[in-house]
Amino acid sequence: MKQVLIIEDDAQIIDLLSIHLKDLGCKVTTRLDGKKGLEQALQQKYELIILDLMLPSMEGMEICRRLRGRSISTPILMLTAKSDEIDKIMGLETGADDYLTKPFSIREFIARVKAIFRRIELTTEEIAIANTPKTRLSYEALIIDAELRKVSLNQERVELTPKEFDLLYLLASNPGKSYSRQRLLTLIWGYEYNGYEHTVNSHINRLRAKIEPDMNNPKYILTTWGVGYRFTE
Repeated sequence: MKQVLIIEDDAQIIDLLSIHLKDLGCKVTTRLDGKKGLEQALQQKYELIILDLMLPSMEGMEICRRLRGRSISTPILMLTAKSDEIDKIMGLETGADDYLTKPFSIREFIARVKAIFRRIELTTEEIAIANTPKTRLSYEALIIDAELRKVSLNQERVELTPKEFDLLYLLASNPGKSYSRQRLLTLIWGYEYNGYEHTVNSHINRLRAKIEPDMNNPKYILTTWGVGYRFTE
């Protein structure tokens, strides 16, 4: 049974989402307050966090930022009444995995949740079809295990968000191949995020901070000037 945490201050929305999440076989925990929601997210492991942007005591963007700062890699689906493009960009760049603007249809909500669950439950065979037959990639001290969705550096585990792992695995599976930011958006985030190239930059920066010995002289994830990014050959 998948554990889902909803941090939302609208009781009616909580009730509606909880009903449909339980129909998907999820166990739902809810919090109405931002700070209490953050505390709950830090206390227990969840398969998904549904996070409202506007909350009492602490906004959703700050909660997301703090969770990622603690290396909490749980997928985050952000909800907000704001429709400004800048809010969507900021949410994704802060570390959210997906974004829904209120009001949204329950069918779209369910589709997004299912898509997130599919991404974190990819089998070795599905990963191989999507990327490469290899399931364990090794580059000196950096080891990427696709089956376990685990990354280690110098024999220590590196905590990555689902998107960070997918991005790293795609690049590392194709060493030397340059990908444009737009292409990476399409492959990792989906066509609906066309135009949000800065999201790729933010994730690349976070990846480098976690795996590169020297951020100013990257060893693994290299920049192809005028194109985008590539993994070292």
